[in-house]
Order: sequence, then structure tokens, then C-alpha cells
Amino acid sequence: MVLCEQATAADGASGLSDGQAESPHETPLSEFEGAVERNYRHNAIVTVLDGALWWWGSSFVAARTVLPLYVSHFTESTWAIGLLSTVAAAGWFLPQLLTANWVERLPRKKVVPVNVGLFSERLPMLLMAPAALLARRAPALALIFFFVLYFWHTLGGGIIAVGWQDMFAKVIPLNRRARLFGLTNFVGMGGGALTAIVASRVLGSYGFPDGYVVCFAAAGLLIFASWAFLAWVREPALSSPPTTGSQRAYWQRLPAIVRQDANFRRYLGAQVVINFSGMAAGFITVYVVQRWLLPDNYAGAFTISMLVGQSLSNLVFGAIADRKGHKLVLELSALLGASAVGLAFLAPAPLWFHLVFVLSGMSVAGFYQSGLMITMEFCAAEIRPTYIGLNNTVSGIAAALSPLMGAWLAGAVGYRGLFAAACGIGVLGFALLHWWVQEPRRAAR
Repeated sequence: MVLCEQATAADGASGLSDGQAESPHETPLSEFEGAVERNYRHNAIVTVLDGALWWWGSSFVAARTVLPLYVSHFTESTWAIGLLSTVAAAGWFLPQLLTANWVERLPRKKVVPVNVGLFSERLPMLLMAPAALLARRAPALALIFFFVLYFWHTLGGGIIAVGWQDMFAKVIPLNRRARLFGLTNFVGMGGGALTAIVASRVLGSYGFPDGYVVCFAAAGLLIFASWAFLAWVREPALSSPPTTGSQRAYWQRLPAIVRQDANFRRYLGAQVVINFSGMAAGFITVYVVQRWLLPDNYAGAFTISMLVGQSLSNLVFGAIADRKGHKLVLELSALLGASAVGLAFLAPAPLWFHLVFVLSGMSVAGFYQSGLMITMEFCAAEIRPTYIGLNNTVSGIAAALSPLMGAWLAGAVGYRGLFAAACGIGVLGFALLHWWVQEPRRAAR
């Protein structure tokens, strides 16, 4: 497509000749590694800017605070709020295994997040603001449009996720990935805390639905702007012969991968349990706002607290992951997530929920950072997209079902009962990860 041809025009600076770029199978590995090293500074800068703008935009429509409260204005149903998290998880995780075989064959992975992502992921976010304008005159239609656009956005993200992750692993050397990813999230979430302040004031001043229209518009513009920096990534072409021919043959070898790699199989099992511990995440803001009759701007305030936790922990987690491995970060994240919902169960006043969201933000940061990175260390580079797809799709099934279980529990035993159950499952997930799964770097040695 023209978009990616323009975006990759700078790839000539990678050190590969035109002939080599046209014949990626013949590119020597040493020359490819040299090109990656020469372009590291450029790619690091545009990666940080892409991620920062993405996080700044996402802070206006935080999935754990702002969006559940937005949905609660249309309905009191816990199922509708649970559906929000299910849509997010299903859209993001489930398509990834379907795209892994395609991504493995591409000499340049950036065609996926750049060409496809522009329309599959960025465009629907721009359309959310005009859709929210319908909330006053046609609330049912506005809610339907919101869920359609949000599913379009998350599904589009899931379609390009494997390509983006493989591109990142390809252009960023292993020993610098965690720190760069941590820096990106630190800058993004630190600035996101400021945009969350703006979102809080907008929601407090304009209320429903006008405040949400402004927040959706700001999110769409910033997320769309981040695409420009993503398109500037310099990725030298490199490809190995595909390991399978047809999609059918590709699917047939997946069970063998899981069967033969016992450590990865145990990791997938632990991830399923940990994802079910997140079943309460989308209900915390609604619970505290409804119990203490708080105004909507508290959603923005809680977003700030969550982003403070995320930004402060990102740099620390990045350093820990580079030195000790991603498994330790995931264990800490599981404990932090369990502590957050445990504190939500015990909290006697709204002020305590700022600490709840700080802990929750720290947990999210660790899972987002090391959950993406650790999968790349279970396997060789040529089958990395398959492992990424397997991990995210298996985890995604649990992540998609867990909010529905949370909605059922909230209706059956109340929000506090839901928080207690989520805490217990989180502790179980930590135990499985700690004692059942071996650090992949140690297993490789």
C-alpha cells in the first residue's frame, strides 16, 4: 500500500541496499543486525513518541474508570459494564493467533500496524465523539454505536498486535527492550496523568454527555497522531522461509507446540488464572461512585491515581526485567493486582480508592510490559509470532470471559463479594506463576 511505501522510505538509511531489501531471504543476518544497531536511536525516539501520544489519548477514555462510568449513565445493568471489559479483551486478544502465520511470512512487519492499523484501530476512535452526541436525543442508539465502535477499535488493535509486537522485537535489541518499553510507558503515563487532570475537569464542568464528547474527541486526535511516529520506524527487511505452507498446516502444528513446550504450557495455564483475577477491574469505579454518590469527575481523579502507579512502576519494572527476567515482574504484578481488589473490599471511604488505583496501575504496568515481552523469550525469532498469538489468544479467552463472571458475581453476592473472590484468584495465579513456571531465560540456558 502507498501508506507504508511512504512510511518506509527512510528505511534506506538502515544500511541495506535496494537489492537487498528486495531480496529479504538473502540478507545476511550480520548485516541485518548491524542495520538494527545503526537505526536504534531513531527507532527508540519514534517508539517513545508513538507510545507517549497513545497513552495521552487513552487517558481521556480510560477503560477501567471513564468508560465504565460512561456506560453506567445508560443502564444500571452489571452485564453491560461487564460486556465493556469482555469487548476489550475479546477484540484485543482473540484475533492474534489468526494473524500470526501471516505475520511470520512478512519481510517487514510494520505494514501491519501502519497500513492496516490506520483504518482498523485509529479510525473508530475518531468516530466515537460524534456518536456520543446522540446520547441526549437517542441514548439507546448512542450506546449501540459506542459498543460497535469500541469493538471495532479493540478488534482492530488485536488484528495488528502480533505485527506490532514482532516489529518491536525485530528493531529493538533484546537487552534494551524492557528499559525502552518502560521509558515509553513512563513518559506516556506520566503525561497521561496530566491529560487525566484535564479529563477530570472536563467531566466535572460539562457532565454527561458533553464532557464525554470532548474526551472522546481528544482521545481520537492524540491516538491518531501517534500513528505518524509509528510510521517512521525504520525496519530493515528480513525473512526466513515459512515453516508451514497452508493455514491448515499451520493450525495443525499448534497443538504440538503447546504439547512439546512444557514450560510455555504451564505459563499459559498460570496466565489463564491471572486473567480471571481481573474480573473485578471494570466494576471498581462504578461501585465507589454509586456507593458514595460521587460526581463523574472522580473517574478522572481515579485515572490520575492509576497512571501515577503505572508511570512510577514502569522504569523500575523495566530495570528488574532486564536484570532478573520478566517472570519476576509478572509475579509482583499478580500480587499488586490481588492487593488492589483486596483493599477495594476493605476500603471504608472513597479516599482509599486512590491507593486502590495506584496499586491497580502498578499491576497493569507490569502485565502490559512483561506480559508482552516474556513471550518473545520462550522461542526462536522465526516462530515468535506464533508464540505471541498463542499466548494472547489463550489468555484472551479467559480475559473475555472473566468480566461476565464478574457481572454474575456482582449480581449474586454484590461488589464486595466480587472483590474478595478476585483477590483470592489473584493470589492463586501468583502461586502458579512462582512455583510452576520456570524463568524462560534460565530454561533456555
